Amino acid sequence: MFFYEIHEGDEDLGTAVLLVHERRFEPVEFFALVKKARTLLIESYEEASLAEAIANELARAHGFTHVTDDLLVASVNVDETEEGTFLVSEEAGDRSVFLSRDDDLDREN
Repeated sequence: MFFYEIHEGDEDLGTAVLLVHERRFEPVEFFALVKKARTLLIESYEEASLAEAIANELARAHGFTHVTDDLLVASVNVDETEEGTFLVSEEAGDRSVFLSRDDDLDREN
């Protein structure tokens, strides 16, 4: 399996999507497929982002698999400690976001 990425965004927020295919496309060949899909979709798409729309078009037209949260089977957090190593979720379709904060900043405010 070979993996491909499409990303878009500005400096504040970016969107990246991952695709997989059994065939290895040369980077220039993959770029050409992305540009062709972009041209087809640029005026109208239903997905939340252009990158997602292109990924779905490549899946439909060229046999790629758009790797989405729906395909996520398991999520595991790993840490050097036993307590910090755990299964995040066993529920299909669950999605978790981990945030970290600096306690020193909280104490100053």
